[in-house]
Amino acid sequence: MKPDIHPKTFDTTITCSTCGTVWPTHSTRQNLRVDICSHCHPFYTGEQRIVDTAGQVDRFMRRLQTSQSQQAEAARRREEKGKPAPKKPSLLKEIYGEESE
Repeated sequence: MKPDIHPKTFDTTITCSTCGTVWPTHSTRQNLRVDICSHCHPFYTGEQRIVDTAGQVDRFMRRLQTSQSQQAEAARRREEKGKPAPKKPSLLKEIYGEESE
């Protein structure tokens, strides 16, 4: 093997910013911080909670609400389009007060 081609490794710690768990490891970087770890992630803990990263859930809910309102509006237009036009009174009825055949 060639000497001096491998990166330097450090004894470092990984820290979870959510629950504060710290564990030692070896890495080419020092003092790593993670947003969520296996101790607090809902998949591993079995909890039913939403992990909202940068408002992704809020954005999804806004898009869902917008698409549902657009679908409701399109359905309303389809229903109105399918209805017959309101019947206009006959001009003869207005003039003579009677209906012609």
